[in-house]
Amino acid sequence: MKLYRELAGWWPLFSEPLHYASEAEFIHKVLDDFGNGPRQRVLELGSGGGNNAFHLSAHYSLTLVDVSPQMLGVSRKLNPLCEHIEGDMRTVRLGRAFDAVFIHDAICYLTSEQDLHAAMRTAFEHCRVGGTALFMPDFVCETFVAETKHGGYDSGVRGLRYLDWTYDPDPDDTTYIVDLVIAMREANSEVRVVHDRHIQGLFAPSRLATPAQRDRLRGAGYCRSLAARSICCQTPCLRQPSTQEKVDGSDQETHRDRPDSFCFELDCLNDLSSR
Repeated sequence: MKLYRELAGWWPLFSEPLHYASEAEFIHKVLDDFGNGPRQRVLELGSGGGNNAFHLSAHYSLTLVDVSPQMLGVSRKLNPLCEHIEGDMRTVRLGRAFDAVFIHDAICYLTSEQDLHAAMRTAFEHCRVGGTALFMPDFVCETFVAETKHGGYDSGVRGLRYLDWTYDPDPDDTTYIVDLVIAMREANSEVRVVHDRHIQGLFAPSRLATPAQRDRLRGAGYCRSLAARSICCQTPCLRQPSTQEKVDGSDQETHRDRPDSFCFELDCLNDLSSR
């Protein structure tokens, strides 16, 4: 994915921290409402350019993990007081526990149940007793909506604009496609246009209630001590566009909030403890 590698230096003109304020506020509320004990040390897996951390660092001591060294470089400039570690959310092991672990929209890049299981296991391994894990995909099967968005920003003589086309060509599989067309204006006024395709995972949260998915969660460790550890599964209806973005076919501006999301603790799976 070019956006997170060779184009990472353009990220501040692609996505501003300002538009993450409401989501960061939601994360803060959820992390404080679920689990037991204080919330001081928080781990974000797939932290990207650090836009969530920009807001959450006012409340927590943050450790940020991302697979892209280029995006970590962007985040270090924005969040110099946060700890940054290069690593894959499926395999990284830091050897310490946190009060809470969350994965924002980076979880969308997990396209198989095996990858999801691995990321959940990573979160569990880094979550202290009484801690909370939060997962925040852009879409789930029941809520997926094809859409077109646009945005971008200027900084002095440089500027960026993008078109985001999200669609699902095969509703029977577990992925959807985000095609990005990114136009970047250099200081010499030349404009470069890049196409960047992102394949993202699409799963049904209702399947968490099936025996197979309960076994998968138990295999990740969350059901090993249900009274002590909790997981909050955050599944939004859709990722609302920022004020610069508009849903395909509509001129009505919307805001990035998550009014139709739901959360639950895995204490509801206590029946597994007797298996």
